[in-house]
Formats: sequence, structure tokens, C-alpha cells
Amino acid sequence: MESGSNTNYKILLVEDEANVALLFKYNLTKSGFNVEVGTNGKEGLSLVKSYKPDLILSDIMMPEMDGFEFRRNLLKDDEVKNIPFVFLTAKSSEEDMDEGYDLDIEDYIIKTSSPKIVIKKILAILKSLEKEREKIVGEINKAADSMHAKVVPDSFPVFDGFVIKHWHQPFENIPGGDFIDYVQLNEDKIVIVLGDVMGKKWGAWYFAYAYSGYVRSAIRMVLETTDDYKPSTIMKKVNDSVYEDERISEVFTTLSIVILDKKEKKLNYTGAGDLPLMIKRKSESEPELIKSNGLLLGFNKDSNFKDVEVEINSGDCVVLTTDGITESRNKEKIQFSENGILAVLKTFNPENDPTEIIKNAITVYTDGNYEDDMSLITIKAL
Repeated sequence: MESGSNTNYKILLVEDEANVALLFKYNLTKSGFNVEVGTNGKEGLSLVKSYKPDLILSDIMMPEMDGFEFRRNLLKDDEVKNIPFVFLTAKSSEEDMDEGYDLDIEDYIIKTSSPKIVIKKILAILKSLEKEREKIVGEINKAADSMHAKVVPDSFPVFDGFVIKHWHQPFENIPGGDFIDYVQLNEDKIVIVLGDVMGKKWGAWYFAYAYSGYVRSAIRMVLETTDDYKPSTIMKKVNDSVYEDERISEVFTTLSIVILDKKEKKLNYTGAGDLPLMIKRKSESEPELIKSNGLLLGFNKDSNFKDVEVEINSGDCVVLTTDGITESRNKEKIQFSENGILAVLKTFNPENDPTEIIKNAITVYTDGNYEDDMSLITIKAL
């Protein structure tokens, strides 16, 4: 097998015997895999979220936390429980294998197997999972096309006195958990919505589409029943619907709702578990954060969502984003963070396109290696 042929695959190896770990890492790296090593289950738990491997290869008999306990801990965490898991073992007793398969693992690999067999077995598992994923993604995209369903608009809204734009890049071009929506209430007001369904990659698409429908329905309900256009009113109706729906009540979502008023030159905002709005004023050198402190959507029926009113003057710029951007990492595994966006905004002037400068900054920072859905909305006052 040619070195470098598998460089897109990342493997987390958890093994307490130094010589065995060294041998396996050498052979895996030689075959082109990227490999990180932990010496026991506790180290594995620490590494798995930061490294985000494509496959976990773990010994069973280890100090502090053995392989079975390590696997059980992973299964409790929705973020990592679906990462393919393979036990590496020195023995092949039927009792051990039964316990392992009960923990929803992909397979066992015997330590005494030749390096060639180990590599081929790992690659076969990864390729099989990749084909399964491609099939499912294809079905999702076909279903989306047939329903003409979109979680992100194709075009930007036209709203006098403002330039509203967005950038959305789904993870590996797979429909994901982020969604964007714009609804014009009347001549003077427009609703801007940005959401992020927890539970990433292709599976979240269904929830994203459902939540988009909830948001649209809630907005229409508000329009039909009141002239009091408040983001908190919309958010409460969405939260009530989500909380009472048993099918999706356990799937949490962050949500930002902004109502922009061009006549009053202001915006009203409320959020549910979301990142703060960021604003760079033409008259100020430092950008600022505007927090909502609302609980995640669906977390509590009696969540108290509050509106924040913000004046918007000519030359000011407002940014909304999901955590795919702030949690993006560079080659040194350092997150871009909110400070990264604030640093970009600090250099912003009204002649700039804020969407493009933030997009370019994050692309350079990550070298184009995105690990999640990337979603950004900017509002620039003319």
C-alpha cells in the first residue's frame, strides 16, 4: 500500500503498551493514516473530541480505564458515539468478543496479526462505512431535490438601506444542521433567522428542515394574531412547539432571531443558546458582543426569552454566526473563536464586504479544512 494513500483518514489509537503502540503507529503512519495515541481510556476520552478521528482503535486491558469502560463512556456522548470503534486485543475469547459486540463496535483486530492484514482490515471498515454514508447522503439529496426543500436561501434579501448577506458551507457538502431564513414582515421590517441543530453531519438535515418549518410556522402565527412583532414572541412559540413534540424535544438547537426595522434604524434580537451578535460601529474602534443568554431551544418549556434592542447607524455592521466558524481550528488545533471574528471586525470599514472578509479570514486560518457546517449572516447599514 502506498504511503499517503489514506491521508484523509484519522485514527485514534488507545494502547497502554508502549512497544505495541509504537509498532502500530509506525505501520499505520507508513500506510498514510494520521494517528494520535492515548495510553488508556481516560486519555482516549480527552483526545477523541479534540482530534475527531474517523476510527478509534482501542486495547481492552488498560490501567485507569479499560477498553470496555472507554467504549461505554463514548456511547453516552451523542457527539462521538457514532465514530467507528474497533477493539485491539491480544486474545480472541468468545466472552470478550460478545461483550465488545454488545457495545456496538465494528470489529476486533488481534494484535498478533501481520501489519498488512491490520491495515487492510481497517481500510475495509472505513471504505465500507464511506460507501454507506455516500448512499445515505445521495438519498437525502434526492429527497431534498424532489421536495424542493432548502435550509438556506439561494439569494440574499433586498432591504432598502441595508446590505444583508450570508455564507453557508455545509460540512463536506453534506446537508447539515445549520439553517437560515428571511421573512419580510412589511415594508419596514424583516425577520432574520439563524439556527444550528445539534447532532452534526448528514443526520441533522432532517431536523434542520423540520426546525425551519417550525420557525416559519411560528412567524406566520405571530403575523396572524398580533401586530406586536417581537423576536421573543416568535422564539417562545417555536420553543413551545419543540418542547411539546416528543419526536424532536430531545434534539437541542441554537437559534438567533433578529427583526430589523429600517424606519426606526434599529434591530431587536433574542437568542436561544446561540453565540452573541457582534457589532462593529463606524464610530467605534472596538467591536462589541451582544448576548441574549436564552436557553437552548426546547430545553425548558418556561424559558424566558428577552429582547435586546440595538440602534443601527450608517456604516455599522452586525454579524451572526454558528459555532462551526468559532470552533474551527488551524494546524496547531487552536480554535478561531469569537476573538478571531472580533479581530477581523476591528479592521472593518464601511467600504468592505463583511461576509467576504470573514469568509476569507476563516478559510486562510483553517487552510480550507472545515470540520463542521459554516454559517454566517452579516447586516451592513448603508
